[in-house]
Amino acid sequence: MEFADFFESSWDPCRRAVLAVVGSPQEAEDQVAEAFARAWRSWGRVSRHPSPRAWVVRTALNVGVSWWGRRGREVPLADFDAAAPGDQAGGLEAAVLRVLWRLPRRQREVIALRVFLDLDSDGIGAQLGIAPATVRVHLARATAALRRDLLPATTLEVEQ
Repeated sequence: MEFADFFESSWDPCRRAVLAVVGSPQEAEDQVAEAFARAWRSWGRVSRHPSPRAWVVRTALNVGVSWWGRRGREVPLADFDAAAPGDQAGGLEAAVLRVLWRLPRRQREVIALRVFLDLDSDGIGAQLGIAPATVRVHLARATAALRRDLLPATTLEVEQ
């Protein structure tokens, strides 16, 4: 596959996966753009990766961690910098994003790689450097939290 085809088919799923983890549409765009730039520079190696999309997402998340480490944590000013889910949330429903952003980072990463890139536990574990069993634990906890926070109480009572 040529890089241009990969970019066109992968931009949106990668951006949505990173958005689910970082919570800011602008940060997600910036981090994914940087990750795709790095993928383009190393396309010979990245194209042979078992999951190039996962490589881009992992790289984008690492870019964000590196950026925050160099810059230091900023505190948003009242109404100016706070990320507010809305139309710019990349097609993800604002309620879902708010619940995702309340999850611990590792759970958000696992959910993003599972839902947006359709990786299995082994693939997620390889990308995050954790055991597949640990992936399943994070996935179960995240799914339970999402179910609890997103489903109406009456639905949960009927299921139990």
